[in-house]
Amino acid sequence: MRHRLKDVAERAGVSVKTVSNVVNGYAHVRPDTRARVEEAIAALNYRPNLSARNLRKGRTGIIALAVPELDIPYFAELARHVVSAAAELGWTVLIDQTGGGREQERVVASGITDHLIDGLIFSPLALTADDLVNLDGTPMVLLGERVDRGPADHVVIDNVAAAREITNHLVGLGRRRIAAIGSQRTPEGASARLRLDGYRSALAEAGLGYDEALVAPAPVWHRADGAAAMRHLLSSGVRPDAVFCFNDTLALGALRALHETGLRVPEDVAVAGFDGIEDGRFSVPTLTTIAPDKERIARLAVELLANRIEGDRSAPPRELAAPYRLEPRESTQGRHP
Repeated sequence: MRHRLKDVAERAGVSVKTVSNVVNGYAHVRPDTRARVEEAIAALNYRPNLSARNLRKGRTGIIALAVPELDIPYFAELARHVVSAAAELGWTVLIDQTGGGREQERVVASGITDHLIDGLIFSPLALTADDLVNLDGTPMVLLGERVDRGPADHVVIDNVAAAREITNHLVGLGRRRIAAIGSQRTPEGASARLRLDGYRSALAEAGLGYDEALVAPAPVWHRADGAAAMRHLLSSGVRPDAVFCFNDTLALGALRALHETGLRVPEDVAVAGFDGIEDGRFSVPTLTTIAPDKERIARLAVELLANRIEGDRSAPPRELAAPYRLEPRESTQGRHP
């Protein structure tokens, strides 16, 4: 049996309006009255009718999350955290995959004007700030680096500082021929450019020259592309003693290519990645990585979206930085007894 507000009110000996005030978090309820209502709610296992509440507010209770690829573990793990954070607010999350293509991203961005969702958390690769500025005001939070200082709230990590830190880690281990895998020259490659900037900055600080031959491009950041880039570096004769891969899936591919050629990791070539995906904790060897705080990114995005949905939509866009950490593992430091 599903209980109603009226049932809670009768059990607590208060009006239906008082129960509604408690359920909706209004402050002006006497503490002893609030305690009786909360006790009645718990005893009856009362659950608010979120659908009815949303309809009264002109909302659906549904938000969307749009990411380039769910095959990339980083985005799959991030999606899990967004779903968890949204559930705490009673929201349902629709998840879409854009492939990073301009047309599909346009479809996603224009879809929010149909009022099917209350807001969008969006990680675009192809669209620009100009593409997003003329939307109808439906709340949106951006992730990633493609749109900088854009028309919406934005959650970022400091890619340059993170890439500099992991490159410094390799330098600190005595590596001097440090390769990079994952460079991209396309407009969609904003994260790649920032991570390359951090890599180059660390080399310069260490007095190591930047060698274009040690930088291998990867049009997409999949395992196969990491393996292909690693084979290219090895066959070109540059012989790196370390490699910084711009995401963990590239690094997993690079580990496979090194294994196939009989090179030892990290004795011959140290390998580091970026993203802190779960697979890296179980690879052989385990993968050194930069781990963005995906749970914090998700919570910040959901909080920003909730503030826009519930509050002032005309306030200037905010940019919030989420933390990251360096996680040294066997692929750079070896196994310890």
